[in-house]
Amino acid sequence: MTKFVGISGSLRRDSHNTNLLRAAAELLGEDAELELWEGLKAVPPYDEDDGAEPVPAAVAELRAAIAGAEAVLFATPEYNSSVPGQLKNALDWMSRPLATSPLRNLPVAVIGASTGAFGAVWSQAELRKVLTAIGARVVEAGVAVGHAPTRFDEQGRLTDEDIGEQLDEVVAALLDAARARAESALRSAA
Repeated sequence: MTKFVGISGSLRRDSHNTNLLRAAAELLGEDAELELWEGLKAVPPYDEDDGAEPVPAAVAELRAAIAGAEAVLFATPEYNSSVPGQLKNALDWMSRPLATSPLRNLPVAVIGASTGAFGAVWSQAELRKVLTAIGARVVEAGVAVGHAPTRFDEQGRLTDEDIGEQLDEVVAALLDAARARAESALRSAA
């Protein structure tokens, strides 16, 4: 079974981005699962002085979640035309040390939702840039959910079929990338 980790850049209880990750989880077949990692709020501000082992518990938990995954799906809102600070902070932790980052060579995809018209496209671009710098294998497919409050029902379920189809394409591309990485690892080990 292919294991994805979903990380929402929003800390809000009724986050559209977290709901978008839940919608992605529903699209996975029986041979894949998405575990939503919800510890972002507990990750302390990055400080190189705190980077020595043992790292703070929330950082260790995030590293373990990513290290145990075959791919990561990020969903980001847009704060002041960029990535939310708490998400960027967590990625700063994940990037150190660069050579052993759990994101290094790991397939990742970026999706996003915002209340505005553009669906967090700027923050998605910024997040892809950061993930590339860390060494992740960024899948180019993406979803930009503009006017997010109109795309979900009161229970947080995605109701927009076009967005659902786009999300399905992202999930499929990420699944393909994870499987290709696993096959490559098997060939290298043989």
